[in-house]
Amino acid sequence: MEFGVHLPLMEFGGEAVSLAGLQATVDAARDGGFTTVSANDHFLFSTPWLDGPTALAAVLDRSGDLTLATTISLLSLRGPVPLAKTLVALDVLSGGRVIAGVGPGSSRRDYDAVGMSFEDRWSRFEEAVTILRALLGRGPMPEKTRYYAVPDGELQPLPVKDGGIPVWIGSWGSPAGLRRVARLADGWLASAYNTSPEQFATAQQQLADIPNALVTMWTWITEDRSERERVLHDVLAPLLKRDPDDLRDRVCVGPAGHCADLLSRYAQANCHRAHLWPLGDPPRQLDLFANQVAPRI
Repeated sequence: MEFGVHLPLMEFGGEAVSLAGLQATVDAARDGGFTTVSANDHFLFSTPWLDGPTALAAVLDRSGDLTLATTISLLSLRGPVPLAKTLVALDVLSGGRVIAGVGPGSSRRDYDAVGMSFEDRWSRFEEAVTILRALLGRGPMPEKTRYYAVPDGELQPLPVKDGGIPVWIGSWGSPAGLRRVARLADGWLASAYNTSPEQFATAQQQLADIPNALVTMWTWITEDRSERERVLHDVLAPLLKRDPDDLRDRVCVGPAGHCADLLSRYAQANCHRAHLWPLGDPPRQLDLFANQVAPRI
């Protein structure tokens, strides 16, 4: 199993979002043996959210050989042509290290912010992803479109590598979502706090040889039981509007042994890569993970 890290696009514990914070996270990931840095996407959220693609661009010069991924980007809302231009720019400037993780998004607020119907999100997404695949060199352009215009020529520059930029689709694991991944995607992004190792294993078996990754694995490594409870009850549960007891066994919040056991179960379920999102102080949390958790998985 490989490991990636989500860039710190939100504030936790009074830590302001900053370029220095992004850079320190990437440095820690590179030094700790991680393989991927990624950025999630929201226009509106319960807390200020730094733009994901912009954050990835800001750390290009510190990223070394790390893969750069969107996990996910709001394809339906950003539009396939503008998003393709952004992704190809990142790909060209990084020397071909981009994975395009996309999805329709699950927040009505994001749709309301740009004046789109939330109820149309799946039909919009299906069309948008076929257009995006064509623009990124992964398939033919659809003959007819309903929601989005297509360019009358090839977008340039082109992706760096022959075969274009891989397009991965995020799905929480519903039957319809997994069928969509199998039909349209080069990889599957599963949501850590919306699944379990057992659910992941069942879903992964339906996707044959499609690559996968587990994203948004909220992480706070601590041996202090009271600190664990504080983070679950006062930080993570209010952020996600979830019951802390429902989150307890799904995320890497707690002792190193708990985190290693949870991720070992995912490794046994044939999870290829897990993306951690530290709930504050990313460099220290990534160092703890690299030294106290990863060797036990």
